[in-house]
Amino acid sequence: MRKSTLRISALGLMLSFATVFGQQADSTAVKNVLKSASKPEEGVKTVTSKEDNNRNVMLNAANNTSPRDVNIGLPGTVGGITILENDLPVVYFFWPELPNKTWRQSVGLERTGLLKMDQLANTMGDLGFAVNSYAQTGTKEFKLKGKFTTSTFGWLQGDVNASGPISKNGWTYTVGAFANYDPSTYKLGFARNADETKIFRAGVTKYFKDDRGKISFLYKYADSYSITNYALFQYGENGKVTELDNFTIGRDSYVTRDGRIKFKDILSGETQWASMNGKDNRTTSHNIDVLGNYKLNNGWNFKFSTRAHFATTKMANIIPLSIFNAPAASGYTIASTGQAYSGPVGTQLVLYTPKTPVTNIAGRFSLNKQIENHNLTFGLLEQYYNVDKFTSNRSFFFQTAEAQPQRLVSPTTDADGFYNYNVGGEFHSGTENKISVYANDEWKVSDNFNLSYGLHLRNHIINGQFSMTPRSPNFVFGPNDFQDINESWFHVAGSVNAVYNISKNFGLLANFLYTEENRRLESYSQPFSPDTRKIKSPLGALGVFWNTDYIQLISQATWLTKNGYLGRYNLVNPNNSTQALVASVDYSIQTLGWTTDFVLKPFKGFNLHYLITFQNPVYKDFAFDAFGQNYNYSDKNVVGISKVLMEIDPSYTIEKWRFWASFRYFSKQYANITNALYFAPRWETFGGVSYTVNKNINIGATVINFLNQRGASGTINGAELITDASQYYGKLLTGTYIMPLTGQLSVSFNF
Repeated sequence: MRKSTLRISALGLMLSFATVFGQQADSTAVKNVLKSASKPEEGVKTVTSKEDNNRNVMLNAANNTSPRDVNIGLPGTVGGITILENDLPVVYFFWPELPNKTWRQSVGLERTGLLKMDQLANTMGDLGFAVNSYAQTGTKEFKLKGKFTTSTFGWLQGDVNASGPISKNGWTYTVGAFANYDPSTYKLGFARNADETKIFRAGVTKYFKDDRGKISFLYKYADSYSITNYALFQYGENGKVTELDNFTIGRDSYVTRDGRIKFKDILSGETQWASMNGKDNRTTSHNIDVLGNYKLNNGWNFKFSTRAHFATTKMANIIPLSIFNAPAASGYTIASTGQAYSGPVGTQLVLYTPKTPVTNIAGRFSLNKQIENHNLTFGLLEQYYNVDKFTSNRSFFFQTAEAQPQRLVSPTTDADGFYNYNVGGEFHSGTENKISVYANDEWKVSDNFNLSYGLHLRNHIINGQFSMTPRSPNFVFGPNDFQDINESWFHVAGSVNAVYNISKNFGLLANFLYTEENRRLESYSQPFSPDTRKIKSPLGALGVFWNTDYIQLISQATWLTKNGYLGRYNLVNPNNSTQALVASVDYSIQTLGWTTDFVLKPFKGFNLHYLITFQNPVYKDFAFDAFGQNYNYSDKNVVGISKVLMEIDPSYTIEKWRFWASFRYFSKQYANITNALYFAPRWETFGGVSYTVNKNINIGATVINFLNQRGASGTINGAELITDASQYYGKLLTGTYIMPLTGQLSVSFNF
C-alpha cells in the first residue's frame, strides 16, 4: 500500500461564512468560465476567469478537515489538492507537514476560490487545480463574522473574526480564532476526537492615501493533530463489500484501542513508545505574512506577498496491510492480558516521525497593467524550504480484526508485539530553493478571438543528505552512512488558451499546458538514488462552448501524460501474507478524457449544474521486482480513479429559503495495481436547506451521504500483488470509505 493511503483528498468543511452553509456556487468544471454578452448591440464578448468558484471543492465525502481533490485523471498526492493562501502555498511540501495542519476553510479568510490549471502552471509552474484563498485583512469599517457548526456525531467547531479601524490615518486591524473538535463518525478507544485543530490570527493593515493600495502584517498560529481510520469488511464478487456483524463501516474504529505504538529511533537506536493522540502526533506552526499592493504613477499595480513559516511536526500513523487467520495453539496472545487468541489477525505498519523542524521562506512579487487589448503580468517567485533530519521510523505489529482492536503478541514478535523495526525506514535532511520568473498576457485579439498565454521559468536547487544503506530489521544509522545531495535543475512551464466565437453564443476553445519538475528531497528518503530525469506533463484540450440566458455549456476532450511517478508500495507476499516489504517504482501515467459541463437555469430560482467525464488513465513503464519475481503492470488502469465521473447539483431558491442537493457518481475503481480487485460503482450524496433570518444571520442544515451508502472506496491495503480475485471472495479486508449518514447544522453571522 502506498503512502497515499494517508491522503487527505476530498475532505472539507462545508462552506465559508460568506455563503449559506451547504450552498454551492454555479460552475463550470473545465479550465474556462465563458459568458457571452447579454445584449446584441454590445457585440460578442467572452470573459475568462482565473478562478473557478463552483467545483464544490469544499464539499467533502470523507471527513471535515480539508478540500476535496478535483479530478484531472491523475492520482492525487498524500497532501491532496494544492492550497494557496495569499498567493503562496500554505506548506512548501505536504510531508511531513500536511496542509490541513495549518489551513482550514474559515471566516478568517476573506475569500476562497479554485485556481484553474493554466493559472497554476503560469504562476507556480505546477500541474493541477489549487484552492486559492486570501486571509482577512484589516477593514476601514468594523466587521464581525462567525460560524458555529455541529453534527449528529458531536462535531463542534467555532470560528470568529473581527476587523475594523484603529486610527483615522489608515491603520486597521484583524483578529480571529478557529477551534475544531471533531470525533469524526467513529469511536476511538483512547481519545474523543479524531481531529483537534486550533488556529489563531491577528494582523494590522495600513491603507495608503488616494486609494494607492495597502500593506498588511499578519500572524497565524496553528496547532493540530488528526487520526486516520480504516474500515474492516468482507470482500465479494463484482466489487461489492459486506459489513461484518462486529464492525460497522464508518462507525467503528480499526485503530488499536490503546492508541500506543512502539518504535526504534533510526538515528539514536533508542526504543520508545508514542501515542496516536495529540501528544506525539501534533504539528504546531507560526506564520508571518507581509502582503499588499501599491499603484505606481505609471499605471502599473505592484503586488507583493511574503511569508516566513516555522513549524514543528510529530506524526504517527498506522496503516493496515493484510489479514490472515491464526489457528488455535499458534502462539498468539493478547498483549494486555496474555490470553491466548485464535481467529483473524491484522498486520499493521507503524510510521512514526519524531519532532521535526520545518522552515519555509517565500515571496511573490508582480506587476500588472492593462495596456490596450493586453492585460499583462510579470512576476518573481522565491521559495526556500528546510527540513531538519526527517525520519520515518517503522515497525510492524499484529492486532485482532474487530472494532477497537487489541494488539497481539506472537512467536515472531517481541514481548510487546512489535517486530521488523525500521524495515523501510526513511531519512532525508536539507534544503530546497526555487526561484522563478513568469509572465502572463490576456490578449483580446478581436471581438471574436481571445488569447491568453503565460510562461514560467524556474531554477530548483536541492542540497542535503540521504543514505544508501539498506534498512534491515532493527536498523540504526551509523555516523558514516550519509552522503550529500547536490542538484540543480531548470524547469519550463506555461500555457496557451484560445477562445474563438463563431457566433454570439457559440464558439471553440483550445488549451495547451506544459509543466516540468524533477525530484524533491523527499524522493531521497529510501536507500537508493532516485531517477532524476526530468518529469514532463503536457496537456492538450479542444472543445466547444454554448452560452445563452438559460444555459452555459462547455464540452471538451483532453489528453494528458506524466512520467516520473515514484510510488512506494508496502507489498505483501501473495503466497505468504506474513511477509511484507517496501518497493519503490518509477512509472508514468497517460489519460484521455472527455468532459461535458453545463449550468441550466430554466426558470426563476432553479439552477442545475451537471458534469460528466469519461476518461481512461493507464500506467506506463510500470515494472519492479519483489519476493524473487518480476512484475509488470504497464497498461493497467490506474488505481483509485474511475473511468466515468458525474456530478448533478440542483438547487432552488424561494424568498429566504434555499434547497439544494449534490450527487456525485463514481464508476468502479480498481483497488490494486493488478486490477484484479475493484470496488463497485458508488454515489456520494449531499443535501441541505438554508434560511436567511436577516441580512446578518444564516442558518443551514446539511445531510452527508443521505442515501446511507456503506461501501468502501480507495484501495485495499496489502493486496497490491493479488491476481485472482476469487481467492478474496469472503475474505476480510481493510480499506478507506466515505462518511456514513451524517447531519450537520451551522449558524453564521455577519455584522
